[in-house]
Amino acid sequence: MYDFSSQVGQLIPHLRAPRINTSGEIVRVVGLMLEAKGINAPLGAHCQVEHLELGTFIDAQVVGFNGEALYLMPFTEVAGIGPGARIWVRSNSSKGGVGSGLLGRVIDAQGSPLDGKEEIRYDEYKSLEGIEINPMARGPIDKILDTGIKAINTCLTLGQGQRIGLIAGSGVGKSVLMGMLTRNTQADVVVIGLIGERGREVQEFVHQTLGEQGLKKAVVVASPANESPVVRLKAASLTHLIAEYFRDQGQNVLLLCDSLTRVAHAQREIGLAIGEPPTAKGYPPSVFALLPKLIERAGVGRNSVGAITAIYTVLAEGDDRSDPVVDIARASLDGQVMLARELADAAHYPAIDLTGSISRIMNSLLTPELQKSANRLRNLWAIYQQNKDLIQVGAYEVGVDPNIDLAIQLRPKINELLQQNSEIAVSIDQSQELLQQLMEQA
Repeated sequence: MYDFSSQVGQLIPHLRAPRINTSGEIVRVVGLMLEAKGINAPLGAHCQVEHLELGTFIDAQVVGFNGEALYLMPFTEVAGIGPGARIWVRSNSSKGGVGSGLLGRVIDAQGSPLDGKEEIRYDEYKSLEGIEINPMARGPIDKILDTGIKAINTCLTLGQGQRIGLIAGSGVGKSVLMGMLTRNTQADVVVIGLIGERGREVQEFVHQTLGEQGLKKAVVVASPANESPVVRLKAASLTHLIAEYFRDQGQNVLLLCDSLTRVAHAQREIGLAIGEPPTAKGYPPSVFALLPKLIERAGVGRNSVGAITAIYTVLAEGDDRSDPVVDIARASLDGQVMLARELADAAHYPAIDLTGSISRIMNSLLTPELQKSANRLRNLWAIYQQNKDLIQVGAYEVGVDPNIDLAIQLRPKINELLQQNSEIAVSIDQSQELLQQLMEQA
């Protein structure tokens, strides 16, 4: 008989389902949901449903109940599932495997390899929900994180353990900037979650963005848009679980999640399918409960042991910066980097718009002198942006306002400081030196 205890948390659809308790049966299929009766299981339980035609099993997760009826979300297509199909509970909670064997690997939401290499030997299995850390037990964010990107190192300085969002519309350069952060950031381990994005981007990111050298210290968890929403949520949870494991080993971990918006979309699909009322832009209340909970899993570890610096991409649909997911991200994160389509169209890369971008930890990491220089640069950027229309049509007369005059004079040098080739890394010391040299003219 197959020993399922040795594979807890790995979801293998073709295996026979273990009979943990009395089997129930499927009585109805509505849209994405399966309704089962005659079986008891808690929310989050992992079940397996009999495929009547093939004699195999399909994995599903309990996402709701109504009286004696259980609502399940399948991990794959439900074609072939019919009335009376038997169902068994496989485990009462979802678990994921963690271990040092994950380094250099590309896996799916179930922990199975996607890179064609051998099976992964896991050190242990843990709940995908993770373990909450008492906020009073967390260490402070007091170490600068060198991202290798001038615009961030100078004006949006990050700390080890900070959570930040890359917010932009589609096609503005989020993926390229995330690739720069992956290659250039000084971190012991990089954990990347590619959630709900295009399938072709997985191979591109692994081979072109990461490369063979970058992959050696990285773990990639991929769940593209064509997969079930419950699988996409599992991938997001597994990404954070792996990051937590390496953090608890005392490592400085960089976690990149692309994208937080697709995680919200997955939860929206599940919530609407089980009857949650839609609120802002069709998002049910469970979305606004899920995102802060996920974000809080990152940060400095207990008693300053290890840190997870988390960077989440957030899609501002239609370039709407007041989108509900953008709002909840800004409220929950320790800062945001706003990317502007206007800058991208002008070939200003990375297209970071200092207007609206902020690092809430920055002032506690820099010396007063560096803070003053960074704030002055941001001030000149904002002054130019506010008067750009007047300047461009020639309606502004030089000499009217010395601050506007200076913003116009230094604009080319400011742009030069904030722009950077995606293949080049500039250290934190070099970045700050360039900032100080520029601000000596201000």
